[in-house]
Amino acid sequence: MNRIFTPFYLITALTAGLSCFSASAQEKVIKTKVPPVGTASLDGKRLFLEFCAVCHGKDGRGGGPAVPALKQSTGDLTQIARQNQGSFPDQKILAIIKGEQSVPAHGNQEMPMWGKTFNDMSTDLTVSQGRLHALVRYIESIQAK
Repeated sequence: MNRIFTPFYLITALTAGLSCFSASAQEKVIKTKVPPVGTASLDGKRLFLEFCAVCHGKDGRGGGPAVPALKQSTGDLTQIARQNQGSFPDQKILAIIKGEQSVPAHGNQEMPMWGKTFNDMSTDLTVSQGRLHALVRYIESIQAK
């Protein structure tokens, strides 16, 4: 009797294992886009953690929790200066964050463009520009030495 049930148990275990494997192998997709909540912060690090870290990771190296759902992995933001002969291209980074310059890895501008978002959060243009510049300065501060 034991011999009859052993193959049944093995087949059941194998089927369960394969179904778990195929479920984890499915493509992860971001199904809901949630608008960002307004912030009073003008601190670059805090803004980065609040708006950018979900994709770029808390350390800017690209390990954010949303990465598995992205079509392409995010770049290592700590290497920007190194990729530009040791000079941090602050105007270029500002243009990217504002949405004025596209980045091939972002595809069709799927990365939230914080320029518009920050402008929508405040009626004071100076405040939204301050947030953008604080964010650029923070990204400059995390560059690899």
